[in-house]
Amino acid sequence: MPEVRLVGPNGEQVGIVRIEDALRLAQEADLDLVEVAPTARPPVCKLMDFGKFKYESAQKARESRRNQVLTVIKEQKLRPKIDSHDYETKKRNVVRFLEHGNKVKVTIMFRGREQSRPELGFRLLKRLAEDVQDLGFVESSAKQDGRNMIMVLAPHKNLKPKPKSTSANSDDEAGTEAAVELPIEAPADNVAQD
Repeated sequence: MPEVRLVGPNGEQVGIVRIEDALRLAQEADLDLVEVAPTARPPVCKLMDFGKFKYESAQKARESRRNQVLTVIKEQKLRPKIDSHDYETKKRNVVRFLEHGNKVKVTIMFRGREQSRPELGFRLLKRLAEDVQDLGFVESSAKQDGRNMIMVLAPHKNLKPKPKSTSANSDDEAGTEAAVELPIEAPADNVAQD
């Protein structure tokens, strides 16, 4: 006679019973007999409402997907012979990406003779990593990949991502204050004439 280890609807152990008795108990309780561990000896079956079980497991899966954090990798491309102002602009982008909680892939593109000087790229990536070390850390150190050198920066775990709001009121005020504080240069009147 085939037998199963039966678990009741509330998780209590009923014991080892014949399959016919287990099916009869399921019909009397208006529940389903579900095999939960087929490889065990004897197999383990549970009395449950299978439709309700499927619904609750789908709800849990949906809730876990909702709570998942989607990792976005942004990319910033640089050249080894970058001007200081351009570097500051690119650094500002990297800072913004890290503040929003995104990873940043920094790529340095080498062309022609620049490929024989990879230390320029290493120095530039090291400088960038030091400039943003309060917001993120180097997840993947600088590696040469053909004509490109790649480094990945990730935000610190304890850093709360800034919301991606479109209201620029605070930014406009700060920009206005900065513009007021800048000295105004007088136009040059002493232009040399021929």
